[in-house]
Amino acid sequence: MSATVSGNRGLYLEEPLLFEQDAPGRCGVDLPAPAPVAERLGGLRRTGAIGLPGLSEPQVVRHYTRLSQKNLGIDSTFYPLGSCTMKHNPRLNEKVARLPGFADIHPFQPQRTVQGALELLGTAAHWLTTLTGMPAVALSPAAGAHGELCGMMAIRAALEARGETRRRVLVPESAHGTNPATAALCGYEVESVPANQRGRVDLDALKGKLGPEVAAFMLTNPNTCGLFEDEILEIAEAVHAAGAFFYCDGANFNAIVGRVRPADLGVDCMHINLHKTFSTPHGGGGPGAGPTVLGAALAPFAPLPVVVADGQGFRLIEHAAERPGAQPFGRLKGFHGQFGVIVRALAYMMSLGADGLRQASGDAVLNANYLLATLSDELTPSYPGPCMHEALFDDRFLKGSGVTTLDIAKALLDEGFHPMTMYFPLVVHGALLIEPTETEGKDTLDAFAASLRGLARRAREGDSAYFKAAPTLTPRRRLDETTAARTPVLRWSPPADRAAE
Repeated sequence: MSATVSGNRGLYLEEPLLFEQDAPGRCGVDLPAPAPVAERLGGLRRTGAIGLPGLSEPQVVRHYTRLSQKNLGIDSTFYPLGSCTMKHNPRLNEKVARLPGFADIHPFQPQRTVQGALELLGTAAHWLTTLTGMPAVALSPAAGAHGELCGMMAIRAALEARGETRRRVLVPESAHGTNPATAALCGYEVESVPANQRGRVDLDALKGKLGPEVAAFMLTNPNTCGLFEDEILEIAEAVHAAGAFFYCDGANFNAIVGRVRPADLGVDCMHINLHKTFSTPHGGGGPGAGPTVLGAALAPFAPLPVVVADGQGFRLIEHAAERPGAQPFGRLKGFHGQFGVIVRALAYMMSLGADGLRQASGDAVLNANYLLATLSDELTPSYPGPCMHEALFDDRFLKGSGVTTLDIAKALLDEGFHPMTMYFPLVVHGALLIEPTETEGKDTLDAFAASLRGLARRAREGDSAYFKAAPTLTPRRRLDETTAARTPVLRWSPPADRAAE
């Protein structure tokens, strides 16, 4: 496709940086001159420009509007990112989070002035403990990995209270990378547990690795292959028989919420990604929240603060001395958790109710199995179905075509869809991991499947040049992702400064 004179592509306008649009004397506001004041800077008054661009109001509005049009996101298209639930965020959640009593408060306010906010935290804790069957929850973790850290620190504290020093943590080979990272951060040696032919934990291999040195087994269920660990009761029994704790990565709780309680599966603790399971915006580093639910053996070691209710209302326990019999391992972060995310999650839970949450998880599994069935004749499923919330394919259908999983993903951008997760889990060669979520209708799934099926056929027909050039219709073409990741350019400098370099 030929380039245009302007660099624009129809309504996709070429957009320079704000700093490149700078013009002296241009400003979007009209501020009165400050009143004269005595010099108090000790001769350090700034003499040069501070480097902020001068822009008019229309420039600013157009700039950020145009930038928003250059991204594929959940508000503009289907976002089938496997193992990281990206579903529609109801606007009701945002409306509730903007209420003055939630949006305009400060964590340093006296507790008597924020009773409603504390009650909300207590209510959210009740929902999470009820849905998981656990007696306690720590609301403070700021994200899933932070929740993992909370759970593993509670496990370490419980073992120390028993007078035990265990040094090993077992992790399935298909686990999220944060699992072994968290265990290592807590000072444990990490040992991998292989999968069986069905894509699930090899129970015999696990039993062979258990022993008095094992502190915990960390399992994601449903796992990162989109499969339910159907031997989980036997896994829990074996782990507990060895005196270890059973940690569950709750990243995929969206597939089972309202249908099974992790406590009934023998789980001792589990973090919950509120931003995945209960539809709060996430991506790009935040916001997120990862409350950690704790079983009876770990509840006394929950970190502070904790919300409690008494005859005087709601209050925060922030010191160990205020919890007789408890042995909190400390604090995980300042203040009381990612409050705005918790508000949104509770709005979602209460608007759906128990029956709605059960339907949501069922619809998520239904949609994934629909895609698995629809695509299986053109793509190659990694494991036989049925699956849970996500369908996993590998690159065997591309063998001999000269086309890679990455090429398929880039071509999907031209089709108007955000690509699925690629090359994860690592145990599957050329993986394509697709999670449709429960918020997409059949028409969307059919359109996505039709595009993916067409691309698969085009690849097998030998049109590799098309895929190597993709994407061609996006505002930016294919980038050198390795160089961009290793040597990113993070600071803009004026042309004169660059010439001097």
